[in-house]
Amino acid sequence: MKHKLFFAAAGLCLALAILAILLICLAPGVFGKRPFKDIEGADILSAKVELMPPDVELDVSDTEKLAELLSSVVIYRQDDSYKDYAGQAAVFTLSMRDGTAAEITDYTPFVIIDGVGYKAKYEPCQALNSYANALLSRNGK
Repeated sequence: MKHKLFFAAAGLCLALAILAILLICLAPGVFGKRPFKDIEGADILSAKVELMPPDVELDVSDTEKLAELLSSVVIYRQDDSYKDYAGQAAVFTLSMRDGTAAEITDYTPFVIIDGVGYKAKYEPCQALNSYANALLSRNGK
């Protein structure tokens, strides 16, 4: 009886350990990550957005709002299937105060960061797209 109980407990511990390892390995794909979670408006020296269509490029002056929106972006697994979609892309080009640059393309429900595509959470992507289109409307283009 004690042996059966011991083996049952050992099996349960082994199953829990395997589950924990799987969760750790799959966490970025399941739970997502926020690649811009620490970005602040003061980190951005300058920014522009190109909307395609209508193939218009605009300067982004409100870097605080842009940083707020970027910090909420959640990406999941790498995914290049965005190439099979048709829709509007908003390409944000950022020059950072530390001398680096970044190109972030919102292509809801995808985000492409410096040429690498990711499946992303819908709502933050849509908020970025709406922001870009609001800039377009304000500029009367």
